Amino acid sequence: MSENATALVIDDEKQIRRLLRIVLEEHNYRVLEADSGRQGLAEAAQRKPDVVLLDLGLPDADGIEILRRLREWSQVPVLILSVRDGPEDKVAALDAGADDYVTKPFESSELLARLRAIQRRAPANLDEPSFHSGPLMIDFVSHTTTVNGKEVRLTATEYALLKVLAQHAGKVVTHKQLLRKVWGPNAEDHSQYLRVYVTHLRKKIEVADAKEKLLRTESGIGYRLIPLAGK
Repeated sequence: MSENATALVIDDEKQIRRLLRIVLEEHNYRVLEADSGRQGLAEAAQRKPDVVLLDLGLPDADGIEILRRLREWSQVPVLILSVRDGPEDKVAALDAGADDYVTKPFESSELLARLRAIQRRAPANLDEPSFHSGPLMIDFVSHTTTVNGKEVRLTATEYALLKVLAQHAGKVVTHKQLLRKVWGPNAEDHSQYLRVYVTHLRKKIEVADAKEKLLRTESGIGYRLIPLAGK
């Protein structure tokens, strides 16, 4: 763990945030605070903390949903800190991408040890809250897509499909992988879904007179989103 790591605390309880700030600053963390899920996502995107402490009971959204949205573009270590102590809550959080789970009230020494552990296991990669390829820009935080600076309205399914392709930009994503990730494990044989939505997506993101197309078909295998430079 690097010295003076930045910790983002997402919790709507002022007293908890104050306590965590004291504990963390005593151990050389820089502390950022957010009292809602929306603010927390914005702070994570703008400030790129080294670790996140996330409460599940937030005023604007369930912490699990905030975690899922964060995991769309970031692999920052996340420690859930919650009063919920049921095994189903812990399983749901871990399945959604949490690295560890501590229940309130907590022992400071255990909390710090778990933070150090998840930071040691963190991948050494840079997370980006947006994706750019030629005229295309996807903002994973706000779920918006623009082409040549103009917003393109995508359905939830179209956005989910584009997001998977962007997360694997330059690589072929197979039909089965796309069907499973966008429509679920029971949709792997329904390739007609994919053909229809890829057609819709192409109409919305491709520029008619562009020299290079963004979305390429790999016949009989799947699709590839091409990372293009500039506009």
